[in-house]
Amino acid sequence: MTLTEHLARGRSLARTAGDHAADMFGPLITIGRGLRAHAAWTKNWWATTPKDKRGPALFLVVAVVAAVALLPYGPLLALLALMGSAAWAGRERVAPPPPAPDTSNLKLGAIYTALTPYLVHESDPEPLYAHGGDFKDAFSSWEFDEEGRLVQLELRYPAYFTDTEPQSRARIEQVIHGKVGRSREYRFTWDEEVNRLQVTALPPLPGDIAAQRFVTAAGELVLGFTDTTSTNRMIPVHQDGAQTHQPPVLWRTGPRSAEPHLMALGTPGFGTSTLLRSLALQALPHGEIVVVDGAGTGEHACLVGRPGVLTVETSLHGALAALEWAATETQRRLDAHNLAKRTGGMPPADTTRPLWLLLDHPSELSELAQAEGRPDPQELLEVPLRNGRTAHVTVVVVDRLDALERIRPAVRGGCKARVVLGPLSQHLALDALGAPLDITPSSHTPPGRGYARLNNAAPVRLQVPATPDPLDDEAPIDQRDAVIALLPHADTRTESTADLTPVQVPPVPAPPVQAPSLAETSLSADLSAIDHPPLDLPSVELPPMPQVPPLPTEAPRFL
Repeated sequence: MTLTEHLARGRSLARTAGDHAADMFGPLITIGRGLRAHAAWTKNWWATTPKDKRGPALFLVVAVVAAVALLPYGPLLALLALMGSAAWAGRERVAPPPPAPDTSNLKLGAIYTALTPYLVHESDPEPLYAHGGDFKDAFSSWEFDEEGRLVQLELRYPAYFTDTEPQSRARIEQVIHGKVGRSREYRFTWDEEVNRLQVTALPPLPGDIAAQRFVTAAGELVLGFTDTTSTNRMIPVHQDGAQTHQPPVLWRTGPRSAEPHLMALGTPGFGTSTLLRSLALQALPHGEIVVVDGAGTGEHACLVGRPGVLTVETSLHGALAALEWAATETQRRLDAHNLAKRTGGMPPADTTRPLWLLLDHPSELSELAQAEGRPDPQELLEVPLRNGRTAHVTVVVVDRLDALERIRPAVRGGCKARVVLGPLSQHLALDALGAPLDITPSSHTPPGRGYARLNNAAPVRLQVPATPDPLDDEAPIDQRDAVIALLPHADTRTESTADLTPVQVPPVPAPPVQAPSLAETSLSADLSAIDHPPLDLPSVELPPMPQVPPLPTEAPRFL
């Protein structure tokens, strides 16, 4: 055997002998460790005992030892008790794991540290936020859920912080949102009077509500659904096969509405055409609609030929003709209302029936018109936007968020009701909604989710009802059937939910034809023989009727 093999074998034997010795002398080691612990305890007890009490204590110990020695088997029992006590005291104890740090304290400390550079000033003698300070001095209350996520936080900030500037607010909101997590939406409520900020986590909105007949008043349309804290009204809806109540976002239209026109902006794929389709289905039972599809994608082909749908245009020529007719029709309705007010009569029924102008991506038609040297379709909306409230004409403009600059100022100024769907940054919220957004969006935005601002109030969250194109094969079947059920009635095309079974109608017998009697024949003959003198009536001149161009009947052409 080589030297290396001898050394390896020696190490193996030594390791084996050590293991056997540890097994053999393990109890003795344990007892010795316990005796050492007893000795240390005895020494500590003797050191802590006052000197005037050491004599009586020593006499008591000697008396107990003497009593035990006089008992039968006393010394043996005392020795066994000492060995058992030493074995128990000398056992190997597993130290308990250190307590896990409180995640809430870590998160709150991180928020406090992140806010310190923005809420501290070098000239402040007693800063509320300081490097290395305690967050409990600035945070009044907080709450976490079972998963350790922040639910509610209320904090104080110094009075010299510029809480009236949107940029300063947005900076603080972004810092807090980044520290508490971007998976949820948070609402920031600023109280400038007492210098307090309240951060509240918002629950997710229901995204499984399909299109249906909503219970609303006349002239009210459901844009979507929001939080219970944003409105004090609830409406019944069908959700997951059961009837529940959800808080709606209601848009009031008509002559008494302060915001009769709507502009919806959004990122492609987040439901702007779905919102337009939902409004069309809600408006059809009470009025007539004109649809202009500027994108030419055929998203609204399901409305072609439906009762109440005057036209669906996808080309520039058809869109210009439809909008010219809408401007003339608005002026005709306005003249009829003015005449009725002057004469004290009622306006004609055709002038009070609501007319809806639904424009999808008009900016693309404007670019095409500019390239061809033709009038801008947005210019034709000035008359309906200006006089639409009196003439019962409502304009809804839907376009992309990045096309906001290509929308004419007249259209942006006339459409005061605003909706934005999809992700929205703070710097675009002021231009798109007309007001700063006090809600930080989450990192994941589902389709149909956005924000709405009505009646010059603060923006609220919005979830548009699922209203897909019924001709889209990739959409869920139940949602497509719900949309088809809301259409006025089925036409010659085959639809999934239409009942095409012929109904057997019993024939109605024709009434019998009676021959005229002799007396009736003679009476008619006698009356015809009488000479009637001509009547002298004054002539009446009727006012000329206004010339209204005919409605464009061009068939839709999908680009």
